Amino acid sequence: MRKGIHPENYRVVAFKDMSNGDVFLNRSTAKSNETIDFEGTSYPLIKLEISRTSHPYFTGKTKLVDTAGRIDKFKTKYAKFSK
Repeated sequence: MRKGIHPENYRVVAFKDMSNGDVFLNRSTAKSNETIDFEGTSYPLIKLEISRTSHPYFTGKTKLVDTAGRIDKFKTKYAKFSK
């Protein structure tokens, strides 16, 4: 590996999932102007729209996509070009 290409200023950062309020700690170099008190300690805060606790793939709550309706809509829209 090449030396000097990876940052060395890793620190513990709190990540907060804004959709469900879950907070977890991880090491990161991401900059933040906000802080949060978590388990009695203040950490820099990074806000996330989605994380492992709210993503449909990890929670098992996937949306059912109406593929049949989309296919029928496509066929009727482009039926005039099939002649």
